[in-house]
Amino acid sequence: MVYSELLKVNYFYGVILGDNLSSEQILNEIKEKIKEVVPVGAVITDVCFEGPELVIYTRNPGIMMQDDEIVKKLAKKLQKRVVIRPDSTILLDEEKAIEKIKEIVPEDAGITDIIFDPVTCEVTIESKKPGLVIGKSGETLREITKQVRWAPKAVRTPPIRTDTIAGVRAALRDNTEERKQILRKIGERIYRAANVSTDWVRVTCLGGFREVGRSAILLETPESKVLLDCGINVATDNPSRAYPYLNIPEIKYILSNQELDAIVVTHAHLDHSGFIPYLYKYGYEGPVYATPPTRDLMSLLQKDYIDVAMRDEKAPPYSSKEIKETIRHTIPLEPNDVRDITPDIRLTFHSAGHILGSVSAHLHVGNGLHNVLYTGDFKFGASRLLSKADIKYPRAETIIMESTYGGSEDILTPRDESEKEMIRVINKTLKRKGKVLIPALAVGRSQEVMLILEDYMRRGVLEEVPIFVDGMIWEATAIHTAYPEYLSKNLKNLIFTKDLNPFLTKSLESVGNSSKRQDIIEGDPCIIIATSGMLIGGPSVEYFKALADDPRNTLIFVSYQGEGTMGRRIQKGWKEIPVRGENGKTKIIKVNMEVHTIEGFSGHSDRKQLMRFVRAMSRKVQKIIIGHGEPQKSIDLASSIYKKFKIETRAPMNLETVRLV
Repeated sequence: MVYSELLKVNYFYGVILGDNLSSEQILNEIKEKIKEVVPVGAVITDVCFEGPELVIYTRNPGIMMQDDEIVKKLAKKLQKRVVIRPDSTILLDEEKAIEKIKEIVPEDAGITDIIFDPVTCEVTIESKKPGLVIGKSGETLREITKQVRWAPKAVRTPPIRTDTIAGVRAALRDNTEERKQILRKIGERIYRAANVSTDWVRVTCLGGFREVGRSAILLETPESKVLLDCGINVATDNPSRAYPYLNIPEIKYILSNQELDAIVVTHAHLDHSGFIPYLYKYGYEGPVYATPPTRDLMSLLQKDYIDVAMRDEKAPPYSSKEIKETIRHTIPLEPNDVRDITPDIRLTFHSAGHILGSVSAHLHVGNGLHNVLYTGDFKFGASRLLSKADIKYPRAETIIMESTYGGSEDILTPRDESEKEMIRVINKTLKRKGKVLIPALAVGRSQEVMLILEDYMRRGVLEEVPIFVDGMIWEATAIHTAYPEYLSKNLKNLIFTKDLNPFLTKSLESVGNSSKRQDIIEGDPCIIIATSGMLIGGPSVEYFKALADDPRNTLIFVSYQGEGTMGRRIQKGWKEIPVRGENGKTKIIKVNMEVHTIEGFSGHSDRKQLMRFVRAMSRKVQKIIIGHGEPQKSIDLASSIYKKFKIETRAPMNLETVRLV
């Protein structure tokens, strides 16, 4: 049975079963070892690999439950992540199970939804008071298990309903037998061999080096090939610069011969996850590893990406069909969980502090040969939304790290000063009866700004006016409320202890259609947070075109503005901006509104934080590879790290291969 306390049990796959065994032979060995541990009378119906887990199916899970340590004993003996599930033949019918669960759980728990997953044999019980679903020392969960046989999981009801999570659940429920076969096929590939000999490790830069956008890195050993992120550069329409270099002969060979073992996604932003569905369009059948929030958010952003492309009469590289395929192949991992993802690579996620669900990926290669840390985008400092990046790594000989703000001049204003500056600018604008437009990324920056505005309004420092959120922001915010365990301690304290959810303030209002947008433009002073953050599409462009000419209005940039975007041009001081009109003709927009850039809210580490991160890791690291930054920033950071810490540091270009061992 899958219990929340048992999900925390992580064990490494060790060399205990002999040399050169196939996955079938490994399973046969495992079955014999299971017999030595399980209680007398336990009926084991199947033992198989499903993704990175060893799953044991039984007709009498109650016997297995009698010993709380049984899963730990099995995991220690087998040196694998072990899950015990009831055989599907003993599961109570879903309708009867719902009735029984409602009988067992106190009415005060406030059950809002009960969701069954036939693949994992789990039943998720959403309620307003999940503690009552769990019961004292887990008594209620155990009773549910006894009565319905499904493995129960208690979660808090999200305060804001989200269509995205409902869509993800629907995609996972479709073709459950097919999904189970997907997991078994992945498991067989992971455990295709034992005692693999690994004597070299290398990485190839396929995108996002000496540039920001289309991040993609291929990590290879003699046995494994793993793709770290696979993004799109949304700031360009040029296909040769928009997508990773997957068309070079070596990569085409790997993909066409099904040699790619896995894709690891650090977070949901399109420059890290936007191109993944394309791989499924062209035959990839392997897994995607991501946190649950990343899975949901990247689904939202990928769908929006193809919607925007079609609205702009451009052909997207994939369809919603491939997005659903990505969901079905995604194996969710929580931070600090350890999983085998190939015969010689173990993956552990660590919180990165960048956006909801963002992680750095730690890869333990070759039974201790080498440890690679890929930071992805990370924030080595706390924000209102998230805690700072976790750096509790036992080993990390090579670090691949970002350099978005890696230049020597990239020192961001402290957050408290940035907040005060933003509030000052907004109050000044409202006093002259103007409107404030804040273009922001739908995920991360928007929620950070919402928290700041709510706090200052509640304390009476900021004039109380409507805050309109437009684009995907409200849906992304709803996903945030579904994963409170990923938020900062202070924010969780506000929500759970003080019963004060800042995302539910009466001042916040979601914009649902274009007619409402026009009412806002013509209406009273207000604050508008809209996507996209770089003014390259989305409602922020519509607001800008309508508000730019009025000197009473203000534009506040709080996100990174990519080179070549409309946002970067405005930042540089352009007073006349060419934009595409509804008839397809170019129209000149005069910029008379005030323009401010406040970078203290960035979800990226600035130069000081990057150097502090390297200092904290310097005793463990032997080599540092710099990516995700403009050319001069990447080179500057690499040079500074080498001079200060005497660590071998490189800022490679796209298509370069670097041998780590």
